[in-house]
Amino acid sequence: MAGMKSRHNSSHTRDTQRIQARTLHDVTSFFAASDDKLSARIRELQHEWNIERALEANVAGLALAGLALGLTADRRFFAVTFLASACLLQQALSGWSPALPMLRKYGIRTAAEIQQEILALRILRGDFLEKPVYPETLLAAAH
Repeated sequence: MAGMKSRHNSSHTRDTQRIQARTLHDVTSFFAASDDKLSARIRELQHEWNIERALEANVAGLALAGLALGLTADRRFFAVTFLASACLLQQALSGWSPALPMLRKYGIRTAAEIQQEILALRILRGDFLEKPVYPETLLAAAH
Protein backbone atom coordinates (compact mmCIF):
# COMPACT_ATOMS: atom_id res chain seq x y z
CA MET A 1 0.00 0.00 0.00
CA ALA A 2 2.82 2.43 0.87
CA GLY A 3 4.55 1.69 -2.44
CA MET A 4 1.34 2.32 -4.33
CA LYS A 5 0.81 5.64 -2.56
CA SER A 6 4.42 6.62 -3.30
CA ARG A 7 3.94 5.79 -6.99
CA HIS A 8 0.71 7.84 -7.02
CA ASN A 9 2.41 10.87 -5.42
CA SER A 10 5.35 10.56 -7.82
CA SER A 11 3.02 10.40 -10.81
CA HIS A 12 0.97 13.34 -9.49
CA THR A 13 4.16 15.38 -8.99
CA ARG A 14 5.36 14.58 -12.52
CA ASP A 15 2.01 15.57 -14.01
CA THR A 16 1.97 18.82 -12.05
CA GLN A 17 5.55 19.62 -13.06
CA ARG A 18 4.75 18.87 -16.71
CA ILE A 19 1.71 21.16 -16.59
CA GLN A 20 3.71 23.94 -14.89
CA ALA A 21 6.48 23.61 -17.48
CA ARG A 22 3.94 23.87 -20.29
CA THR A 23 2.42 26.97 -18.68
CA LEU A 24 5.86 28.58 -18.30
CA HIS A 25 6.65 27.79 -21.93
CA ASP A 26 3.32 29.27 -23.04
CA VAL A 27 3.87 32.46 -21.04
CA THR A 28 7.43 32.95 -22.29
CA SER A 29 6.22 32.62 -25.88
CA PHE A 30 4.23 35.83 -25.28
CA PHE A 31 7.14 37.97 -24.01
CA ALA A 32 7.26 40.17 -27.11
CA ALA A 33 3.60 39.81 -28.05
CA SER A 34 1.34 42.74 -28.78
CA ASP A 35 -1.42 43.75 -26.39
CA ASP A 36 -3.95 42.35 -28.86
CA LYS A 37 -2.28 38.92 -28.86
CA LEU A 38 -2.01 38.95 -25.06
CA SER A 39 -5.68 39.94 -24.75
CA ALA A 40 -6.71 37.19 -27.19
CA ARG A 41 -4.78 34.59 -25.19
CA ILE A 42 -6.31 35.82 -21.92
CA ARG A 43 -9.81 35.50 -23.42
CA GLU A 44 -8.91 31.99 -24.60
CA LEU A 45 -7.74 31.06 -21.10
CA GLN A 46 -10.92 32.43 -19.55
CA HIS A 47 -12.84 29.83 -21.56
CA GLU A 48 -10.46 26.93 -20.87
CA TRP A 49 -12.08 24.05 -19.03
CA ASN A 50 -10.54 23.47 -15.61
CA ILE A 51 -10.22 20.05 -14.02
CA GLU A 52 -13.34 20.44 -11.88
CA ARG A 53 -15.49 21.28 -14.91
CA ALA A 54 -14.01 18.41 -16.93
CA LEU A 55 -14.63 16.00 -14.06
CA GLU A 56 -18.24 17.13 -13.65
CA ALA A 57 -18.91 16.83 -17.40
CA ASN A 58 -17.35 13.37 -17.62
CA VAL A 59 -19.21 12.07 -14.56
CA ALA A 60 -22.51 13.50 -15.80
CA GLY A 61 -21.96 11.88 -19.20
CA LEU A 62 -21.20 8.51 -17.61
CA ALA A 63 -24.22 8.75 -15.31
CA LEU A 64 -26.54 9.59 -18.20
CA ALA A 65 -25.10 6.80 -20.36
CA GLY A 66 -25.52 4.32 -17.51
CA LEU A 67 -29.09 5.48 -16.98
CA ALA A 68 -29.96 5.25 -20.68
CA LEU A 69 -28.36 1.82 -21.05
CA GLY A 70 -29.97 0.64 -17.83
CA LEU A 71 -33.40 1.63 -19.11
CA THR A 72 -32.97 0.31 -22.67
CA ALA A 73 -30.41 -2.50 -22.66
CA ASP A 74 -29.71 -4.15 -19.34
CA ARG A 75 -30.49 -3.15 -15.77
CA ARG A 76 -26.89 -3.91 -14.78
CA PHE A 77 -25.83 -0.68 -16.52
CA PHE A 78 -27.43 1.20 -13.62
CA ALA A 79 -24.19 0.30 -11.79
CA VAL A 80 -22.38 2.79 -14.06
CA THR A 81 -24.73 5.55 -12.88
CA PHE A 82 -24.16 4.49 -9.28
CA LEU A 83 -20.35 4.44 -9.65
CA ALA A 84 -20.25 7.78 -11.45
CA SER A 85 -22.42 9.36 -8.75
CA ALA A 86 -20.22 7.84 -6.03
CA CYS A 87 -17.11 9.34 -7.66
CA LEU A 88 -18.75 12.76 -7.81
CA LEU A 89 -19.79 12.52 -4.18
CA GLN A 90 -16.25 11.50 -3.20
CA GLN A 91 -14.89 14.53 -5.09
CA ALA A 92 -17.32 16.82 -3.28
CA LEU A 93 -16.52 15.40 0.15
CA SER A 94 -12.77 14.82 -0.07
CA GLY A 95 -11.54 16.89 -3.01
CA TRP A 96 -10.24 13.77 -4.76
CA SER A 97 -11.74 11.45 -7.34
CA PRO A 98 -10.35 8.37 -9.11
CA ALA A 99 -10.68 10.27 -12.41
CA LEU A 100 -8.47 13.20 -11.34
CA PRO A 101 -5.09 11.54 -12.03
CA MET A 102 -6.25 10.57 -15.52
CA LEU A 103 -7.45 14.09 -16.27
CA ARG A 104 -4.13 15.51 -15.01
CA LYS A 105 -2.28 13.14 -17.34
CA TYR A 106 -4.20 14.73 -20.22
CA GLY A 107 -2.88 18.12 -19.06
CA ILE A 108 -6.14 19.51 -17.74
CA ARG A 109 -5.32 22.27 -15.29
CA THR A 110 -6.87 23.48 -12.08
CA ALA A 111 -8.65 26.83 -11.99
CA ALA A 112 -5.72 28.23 -9.96
CA GLU A 113 -3.19 27.12 -12.61
CA ILE A 114 -5.23 28.80 -15.35
CA GLN A 115 -5.51 31.97 -13.25
CA GLN A 116 -1.72 31.99 -12.75
CA GLU A 117 -1.20 32.10 -16.51
CA ILE A 118 -3.81 34.83 -16.88
CA LEU A 119 -2.10 36.88 -14.17
CA ALA A 120 1.33 36.42 -15.78
CA LEU A 121 -0.04 37.55 -19.15
CA ARG A 122 -1.74 40.54 -17.56
CA ILE A 123 1.58 41.52 -15.98
CA LEU A 124 3.26 41.21 -19.40
CA ARG A 125 0.51 43.37 -20.88
CA GLY A 126 1.27 46.02 -18.25
CA ASP A 127 -2.04 45.89 -16.42
CA PHE A 128 -0.43 46.52 -13.04
CA LEU A 129 2.07 49.27 -13.82
CA GLU A 130 -0.17 52.11 -12.66
CA LYS A 131 -1.29 52.32 -9.07
CA PRO A 132 -5.07 52.48 -8.76
CA VAL A 133 -6.43 55.75 -7.46
CA TYR A 134 -9.74 54.32 -6.23
CA PRO A 135 -10.64 50.85 -4.91
CA GLU A 136 -13.07 50.46 -7.82
CA THR A 137 -10.18 50.68 -10.29
CA LEU A 138 -8.30 48.06 -8.32
CA LEU A 139 -11.28 45.71 -8.54
CA ALA A 140 -11.60 46.44 -12.26
CA ALA A 141 -7.92 45.55 -12.79
CA ALA A 142 -8.41 42.23 -10.98
CA HIS A 143 -11.13 41.13 -13.42
